[in-house]
Amino acid sequence: MAATTHTVTNQAPPLVEYDVFTSDRALSEGVERHIAPELAEAVREELAGLGRTAGSFQAQEWGVQANENPPKLRTHDRYGHRIDEVEFHPAWHRLLDRAVAAGLTDAWGRPGGHVRRAAGFLVWTQAEAGHGCPVSMTHAAVPALRTDPALAAEWEPRLTSHVYEEGLTTPSLKAGALFGMGMTEKQGGSDVRANTTRAEPLAGAGEYLLTGHKWFCSAPMSDGFLVLAQAPGGLSCFLVPRVLADGTRNVFRIQRLKDKLGNRSNASSEVEFDGTWARLVGEEGRGVRTIIEMVAATRLDCVLGSAALMRQSVAQATHHAAYRSAFGGKLIDKPLMRNVLADLALESEAATTLAMRLAAAYDSDTEQDRAFLRLAVPAAKYWVTKRCAPVAAEALECLGGNGYVEDSGMPRLLRESPLNSIWEGSGNVQALDVLRALQREPQALNAFLTEIGQARGADHRLDGAIKDLLTELADLGGMEGRARRVVERMALVLQGSLLVRWAPPEVADAFCASRLGGDWGAAFGTLPHSLDLAAVVERARVEV
Repeated sequence: MAATTHTVTNQAPPLVEYDVFTSDRALSEGVERHIAPELAEAVREELAGLGRTAGSFQAQEWGVQANENPPKLRTHDRYGHRIDEVEFHPAWHRLLDRAVAAGLTDAWGRPGGHVRRAAGFLVWTQAEAGHGCPVSMTHAAVPALRTDPALAAEWEPRLTSHVYEEGLTTPSLKAGALFGMGMTEKQGGSDVRANTTRAEPLAGAGEYLLTGHKWFCSAPMSDGFLVLAQAPGGLSCFLVPRVLADGTRNVFRIQRLKDKLGNRSNASSEVEFDGTWARLVGEEGRGVRTIIEMVAATRLDCVLGSAALMRQSVAQATHHAAYRSAFGGKLIDKPLMRNVLADLALESEAATTLAMRLAAAYDSDTEQDRAFLRLAVPAAKYWVTKRCAPVAAEALECLGGNGYVEDSGMPRLLRESPLNSIWEGSGNVQALDVLRALQREPQALNAFLTEIGQARGADHRLDGAIKDLLTELADLGGMEGRARRVVERMALVLQGSLLVRWAPPEVADAFCASRLGGDWGAAFGTLPHSLDLAAVVERARVEV
């Protein structure tokens, strides 16, 4: 066979060795917008360094290796002793090491901590999303632990450390620690008040023994866990360490690892407690209230994780189209492909802009922003995470058959894309949470309306959408059945308001025309043809 038959032409080069942060205009502009001026230069350098690592061949290879070699459960050692350990590929540990070193578990105590940490999380999880689970839960555990100053003093320095130490050992001997969470049980799922795990008090203050099971316990190799169990005073929150202070293993029996659709680098498990030592966090009977701040923080990370998946999907699709020729020209210059790419880019930028606004609200910590977060976090979690799967699927299609092949990386993005919509409360849970806040916390609605009102008068389609939303909110009849519709409109109006205020005119115009003005079809690539779609696509494209 002649060698000339194997000449490779008209294939896009790998999207590798680029700066994931700096090449993302929506993200880098968001950081500039929300970070204090005196921190800006240092944060830019910090995130650009992480961005270069995330875009490197080495980091991308770690992501491939961690997913091709999923974790393995080792319940017993060779002698028959119960050990309940999870074995990970070295690539998993390298990814976690970089994440922790970059401060992705350290947001609560440093200036601009939430904005810089959110941007870093969005950047780094584009290299590999699965290891973001323990990173997220470790970060999110801090506010729950702060309900008990003694526990916070003991554990917070380990959780916010920039040192990653793998392996189980006495917590006091570790320079850094990771946390997991165990809330759901097989009979209850999202209805955690149906939990049956029992917590029996011991003689020591705040000490209990747990008996029961957890249907989903993520990251079971972590050093500690926040779990919910039924104490004499009602459903309560507990800290369960894997290794006790004297160096002995706590009773933590891993029954099996879940065989998941995606997220295959990360271990999710079923766990049995049988006389498992635990420490009460907060007050008996107030477990949900104690752990709710952790849940809110992980929900924000679901938004960030979905924004990261969408951004990587768009980066891959626009990169491919910029190099691939068909029907006499580059795909990126073809009007219909440009429409598809622009539509995807709008979804990605809207998600990123909203995620960074939420992170900035955490940093401000004003009463107004706390009230705003009460509605904005579940609304964003509902909508942004639901948009992730269709974006990933359409972006994969932009690569054609190449996108359906594992080597492209697109199938891994697609398998990961539904996850954030399910974890930390699926769509109905988020919609009902918004409904509760609307009914019980008028200050939250006032803060939300104040936020979207900052763009009023700048775009007639946004103004119309705000008016329609107010009409929806004024009618409480059948609200539960309408909850998804209402929350979708809230999220879209909020995104539109943010883009009108901060995005380039061509981006805001296209978003308002399609998402708010009704000039949009049921699939991506149905934007009005009269818009400046080339500018939208060029803004989203990575130049390498």
